[in-house]
Amino acid sequence: MTSLPTPRILVIRRDNIGDLVCTTPLLRALRQRFPNAWLGALVNSYNAPVLNGNLDLSEVFVYTKGKHRGRNESLFGVFWRRLRMMQKLRQMRIDDILLATPVFQPRMVRLARWLKPKRVIGFGGQANSGLDIALPPSTTSLHEVEEVFRLAQVYSIDGNAPPMRVYAPNCPVNNDRNLRIAIHISARKPSQRWPIDRYVVLMRSLRTQYDASFVLLWSPGSADNPLHPGDDEKANDLLRQLGEGFPVTATATDTLPQLMAALSTCKMVICSDGGAMHLAAGLGLPIVCLFGDSSPTRWRPWGVPYRLLQKESRDVADITVEEVAMAFNELAAPDGIQESSASDLA
Repeated sequence: MTSLPTPRILVIRRDNIGDLVCTTPLLRALRQRFPNAWLGALVNSYNAPVLNGNLDLSEVFVYTKGKHRGRNESLFGVFWRRLRMMQKLRQMRIDDILLATPVFQPRMVRLARWLKPKRVIGFGGQANSGLDIALPPSTTSLHEVEEVFRLAQVYSIDGNAPPMRVYAPNCPVNNDRNLRIAIHISARKPSQRWPIDRYVVLMRSLRTQYDASFVLLWSPGSADNPLHPGDDEKANDLLRQLGEGFPVTATATDTLPQLMAALSTCKMVICSDGGAMHLAAGLGLPIVCLFGDSSPTRWRPWGVPYRLLQKESRDVADITVEEVAMAFNELAAPDGIQESSASDLA
């Protein structure tokens, strides 16, 4: 436990979008524990928009991975800016660095040590690992939010982790009185990709039942792009099958702020497990989520009402339209807006 009333704490989380969203409850708890402390985060340019508008942080440091550099950026320039940023952090006399990825990463420990904090705190590791405080492996299966939140115990922070929170950019207020549903069709893993023709049947059914309108979301680009494959072809096929006049707003999201802004205009979300699902949860939206080959215990929506569907095959292609529609109806019911447990599996 730190005895400082206003410690300087740097949280490092360099992983994917959903991982950083799952770290926001820890940031909230640290700010509540130390309202006047300097609290910083070190992230990468890929996941950094997750923290836009986050009032729990005093400062956010962003570096660019070589593979994420822009077309006009040289590799030397990327590494030079990173070095200058690290030198600034080294001069800040940080008290604690929290390595918020729940596995031992020797490379990150070495980086943290180079920044010269008073303590480096993280997960696992052997003797002489470089960690001043090493949290042992958890004895039970935890959600990613709960696992990361274990770092809070170093500061005698008790209780459950609060909800995840992200903040959408300013966007026009949606005055549509009808139910507006976000449909996100993209997924990194093949086992998480639901067939397009089923989205068509589902959306037509929900349109008839609820007089709903839709926001169609997907990762832009062609499927055969070797660097950044996208779902333009699938989205165009879906829109063609729905036909002209169907109430759907098509939004290819090039950036995370665009995705968060589009999600924030909706009242409910249907999507596969992934970064978009965690962003929706961070915005407080009810979710029907389709799980393929991933762990519901570890990655289910946190802190929001949801219905989770997963088959024994661990392939979303085996989930039927009727099952998704039933899950949506349960969630949309007046008594359905209650957070489900991890046992709510189809």
